[in-house]
Amino acid sequence: MNRATPRRAFILSALLLSTGAVAGCSSKEGAAVAQERREAAAPAPQPQAKGAALVTIAREQQATWVRNFNPLLPEGNSRFPTVAGVYEPLLVYNTMRNEYTPWLATRYSWSDGNRKLTFTTRSGVKWSDGHPFSARDVSFTFALLKKHPALDLAGIWKFLGGVTAESEDVVEFTLRRPYVPGLSYIGHQPIVPEHKWKDIADPVTYANESPVATGPFTEVKTFQNQVYELGKNPHYWQEGKPAVDGLRFPAYPGNDQVSMALVNGEIDWAGAFVPDIEQVFVARDPAHHHYWFPLVGGTATLYPNSTRKPFDDVRVRKAISMAIDRDQIVKLAADNYTHGTDATGLDDSYERFRSEKAVAAGDWVKLDVQRANQILDEAGYPRGADGVRTRNGKALRFEINVVSGWSDWVRAVQIITQNLQSVGIEATMRTYDFSAFYEALQKGMFDMSMGWTTVEPTPYNFYRDLMSAALVKPVGEMSARNWHRFGAREADTLFHAFEAATDPAEQKRILEALQMIFVQTAPVIPLFKNPSWGEYSTKRFTGFPTMENPYAKLTPNNPPEYLLVLTELRPR
Repeated sequence: MNRATPRRAFILSALLLSTGAVAGCSSKEGAAVAQERREAAAPAPQPQAKGAALVTIAREQQATWVRNFNPLLPEGNSRFPTVAGVYEPLLVYNTMRNEYTPWLATRYSWSDGNRKLTFTTRSGVKWSDGHPFSARDVSFTFALLKKHPALDLAGIWKFLGGVTAESEDVVEFTLRRPYVPGLSYIGHQPIVPEHKWKDIADPVTYANESPVATGPFTEVKTFQNQVYELGKNPHYWQEGKPAVDGLRFPAYPGNDQVSMALVNGEIDWAGAFVPDIEQVFVARDPAHHHYWFPLVGGTATLYPNSTRKPFDDVRVRKAISMAIDRDQIVKLAADNYTHGTDATGLDDSYERFRSEKAVAAGDWVKLDVQRANQILDEAGYPRGADGVRTRNGKALRFEINVVSGWSDWVRAVQIITQNLQSVGIEATMRTYDFSAFYEALQKGMFDMSMGWTTVEPTPYNFYRDLMSAALVKPVGEMSARNWHRFGAREADTLFHAFEAATDPAEQKRILEALQMIFVQTAPVIPLFKNPSWGEYSTKRFTGFPTMENPYAKLTPNNPPEYLLVLTELRPR
């Protein structure tokens, strides 16, 4: 929402080739070989318009672009930065500062025992066609989600009773029950203009090729299958922003191509895995090449489809987890940028909520092949003559889905499939381009799949996505959350308790109980804390977040937070 692709050894050699260092060749021959291989591996750079200050960004990894700027669809279906940059939300949660930044709303307030949430919308905002923005656009957007449930990606209308524009600048949400976490779901919803969308017959299939929006970059200047460019909103409400002329997006199919383009100075901002980044990127231009990988990018996770056997058996899920060598994955796949997660699955953005009791109880994330084999024996999965375990005559063979261009995750799956052989499980890797991968993930059409987790203000959102029975949809139906179709009724009771809780001590108690349920049921298999990938060059633009100035996450991978960065970039 930040991989068959070459292994890390190839990536490093390819990056070295880009400098002309080819074994057995003179420097001149090496440079020629490097140039040929670069041209074959990555799309040819398209020249920018003369004099235009366009920030070149590598964010989505696709071989070709499909023109779609519908902000109500899952983010992978629309082009970056549709949901936060073309369109905008009412609020932006800032992970690094643990606070909400007012955006299309200037303030919000709770009333009626947390059953009413009132927003004051920002005055003076215009849509990119010059039409005034108002609270009516907000109420219209949420009514659209109710009318077309496929667009209600966060399940907002499960707790929302109604929404009314009380005036031009006040919109009131009435909740079915007290629901304090609803602030992030409502606050982060992209808002669309009533005057443009009221006559759209089917917003679920609408591609919205020429968007009218409030964000800093709304004008589609160029759209080709290998590159598109967005120009700035002529009516943007933040005076003097954006300071850059626009954004440019070449199509890169995977991390390897992004890495080479970064090294060659073709990209200004990216959010990709780059191996040995100090050597291959920073050392190339220490004055301008920089990165920042804080461990607040969610958790790299293995999703077992609980609608398919044997993944409905918690013993099997835990045994699979015990067979995985996370230290090996971190070293060989993640280049030691991170470390294995504990059984709570939480990344460092949730450190203040972590339950040490739950951590101690989660022994199933520790490598223990002997114990994994014992559990599978006891669970009734004996080894066959070929060494592969069976159940009722059916061998334990399955596929693990992964995005073909995500080289770190591809290598992780390769390691996992090797690890599982030690416990009599035959797993094979299946790669897809991102669009096909994400569709299969959302529809629950997989055995096991690599995936990510959401980063929200509290672990409530994290665990609701992974354990709420209320979010379980039938296989084949698109689901923005709970891709593995797992529901824990006992967790839903705690979710409802948290939704009404305002006392921090009570919230902490509930979250600790949720962590214990997660540890006991192992609905997914957390692997490692996902770095919040972010690389940038200051050769042409400045204003990026840094470790020294962490005003927001650097990564372009987490909406809507990257909106905080898009509005701060400026030419040198």
